[in-house]
Amino acid sequence: MKSIPLHWQILISMAIGILIGIGLSALQFTSFAVQWIKPLGTIFINLLKLMAVPLVLTSLIKGITGLKDVRQFSSIGIKTILIYLFTTVVAISIGLVCVNAIQPGKKLSAQVRTELQTKFAEFTLQKSHDAQQIRQQSPLQPLVDAVPENIFKATTDNRYMLQVIVFAVLFSFAMLSLPETTVLPIQNFFDALHEIITKMVMLVMRLSPLGVFALMAALIAEIAGNQPQKAVEILTALLYYTLTVIVGLSIMIFVIYPLLLIVFTKQRYSNFIKGIFPAQLMAFSTSSSAATLPVTMNCMEKHFSVKPSTLSFVLPLGATINMDGTSLYQGVAAVFIAHAYGIDLSIADQLGIILTATLASIGAAAVPGAGLVMLVIVLEQAHIPVSGLALIFAPDRLLDMFRTTVNVTGDMAVCLIVDKNKTIK
Repeated sequence: MKSIPLHWQILISMAIGILIGIGLSALQFTSFAVQWIKPLGTIFINLLKLMAVPLVLTSLIKGITGLKDVRQFSSIGIKTILIYLFTTVVAISIGLVCVNAIQPGKKLSAQVRTELQTKFAEFTLQKSHDAQQIRQQSPLQPLVDAVPENIFKATTDNRYMLQVIVFAVLFSFAMLSLPETTVLPIQNFFDALHEIITKMVMLVMRLSPLGVFALMAALIAEIAGNQPQKAVEILTALLYYTLTVIVGLSIMIFVIYPLLLIVFTKQRYSNFIKGIFPAQLMAFSTSSSAATLPVTMNCMEKHFSVKPSTLSFVLPLGATINMDGTSLYQGVAAVFIAHAYGIDLSIADQLGIILTATLASIGAAAVPGAGLVMLVIVLEQAHIPVSGLALIFAPDRLLDMFRTTVNVTGDMAVCLIVDKNKTIK
């Protein structure tokens, strides 16, 4: 299957997994799926979890230290970052509104959700226990929890990812405050380590067809049991989930970004889309903000005469920390999986998803498949079963193309706002 694009491999594997799962269910071979197929999917999930901490740590250090000078945060720097964070929070919020309105996870019957909830009762009990503890804590406890007392302990559990992010930011700023000759070996080390980890992620994603097949076959067989018709419910819910993500992404493209450009630049959105269309096509085809970066810079300079000094700062920074589409997808996916497992998320839980997804998106590598690794962090932080990834793997490659297009569009919209609006410069 080497000559077949990865997204087609994943779709084919999904189809085969569904058929195998239905077949095993019809033949009452569910135990075979659990014992011989499911472990392959578990290995794939473990590999994704393995990548999470080193990917976030190296991405943040590489991105921040690449600024070379703390003073680059002055003037447009801090304001650019604030705008990026604002659009990310807006994107996640839109995703949560869409998924709560459409509720694709609840398209599964109550019986199926009850079976899933019973199967993962331990997660539900732990979630209730955690919620009870949170109610007894100080309102400032989340800030306390975000600061690590031992970085080595924090790196041993993906649930402590916020602590890893705090350490990475402090570490990076300390590096920037020292002479370049002193920190250059360390910077080169982390730059190289980031390239290695990124390559590892790409290698792991080559296993995604096998992982998708195993996860889908086992999930279908387990849920359907001796009733193959239950598989139809899963596929229907999956279709609603895909449409929910696309609706949220469309709101970002056709509502939020036009409003920002009209308010801050008076730029006609039709002209903006026309100028950035080559970059959008590149983003859609590669699913990589990093690979699209040369095209985005060329579009902004050629069609909008954005200053090189603005380009060289805003766009590379956006490719590192601005992941509007990815963040929106993570919010939708987290709630979808929770609903599928019969877990009701409170307002506080969903605010936690906004915070975690925002910070996780900062550390997301600009390569295909990195969003899945970051989603693991969001799920574990919200105590949602990571095994629920099986429900969303199938359409992920297609959605990755759409969300990367949103990521890149957001980068270029903010770049134009920073360059053209004198009140922000």
